[in-house]
Formats: sequence, structure tokens, C-alpha cells
Amino acid sequence: MTATPPRVDIETRMAVHDLLVDEAALLDAGRYEEWLELFTDDVEYVAPIRVTRKTGNPDVVEEICWFDDNRQSLELRVRRLGTPVAWAEDPRSMTRRFVTNLRITANEDGYQVVGNLMLFRSRGDHGRYDLIVGERTDHLRWVAGELKISRRRVLLDQASLGTKNLGIFL
Repeated sequence: MTATPPRVDIETRMAVHDLLVDEAALLDAGRYEEWLELFTDDVEYVAPIRVTRKTGNPDVVEEICWFDDNRQSLELRVRRLGTPVAWAEDPRSMTRRFVTNLRITANEDGYQVVGNLMLFRSRGDHGRYDLIVGERTDHLRWVAGELKISRRRVLLDQASLGTKNLGIFL
């Protein structure tokens, strides 16, 4: 049996939980500029591709990603959403994010948070919707007294996405 990593104190747990719940609310409300402020300047935000392979072979391809963003590319994506050429998100998707099963451990410069993400996304008036589900690993650290996201890795539970585009943030 492997040792369980040490748990963080309740105040830290609540600060982490509040940050991630607030982040989901900002995204669902389309408040992207405020959402950007939750990230460090050196943020890495990736979603590697998952593949279906026989047992014993890796099922994640780290070199190919659904997206591989840094602070600058996140800012460009947010800015683009405010223009008339963001066709994939005009009108904006109706979304609801569920962030749950958080496992929080302290590390050398902050905290690692592994949790589950479920994203409900509806577009238009057709009654169709997407469910995007996966595991999210966040690295958080304190910057000027605020807890911020310095790295995010999203591993989707699908080898082939059913959604027509990923013009949204996970």
C-alpha cells in the first residue's frame, strides 16, 4: 500500500476550493478578462491528446494537444472572443462547469490540485448539447498574497471529441 500524501489544512482547502469554484463561475458568465487574472504570468495551460491503445501502451500523447497555451496565447484567445470574428462562440455557448473530487497536496512552491471536470455546453436552439469530462491537474501558488493558477493540464476522457469546436476554456 502506498503512503497517502499529506492533506492540507482546512483554510488552504477552502481557499483552493473557492478559487476553482469562482473560476468556473467566471467562465460560465463569460467574464474572461477577470478569469485571466486568476493565472500567473508564466502559466502553462495544456490538454494533451488521449488515444485508444492496447494495455501496456501509453494512452496519452503529450506532444500533441487540443490546446497548448501560455499567458500570451490565453490573452489573444480572450481578446478574440470580444471581436465579431469569433464565429465558434457567437452567440456564446451556454455552459455549466462542475469541478469536483479535489485532491489537494502541498508541493515545493504551492499546491497541486487533481480533480474532475464536467462541462455541459449548449449551443443554439436545437436541444443538442455536449458533455466534456476529464481530469484536471492544477498547480497553484501564492503571488502577492493571492492564490493563482500557474499550470493546468486537462486530460479529457475521450479519444475523439464529439463537440464541433473547442472555442471554450476548460
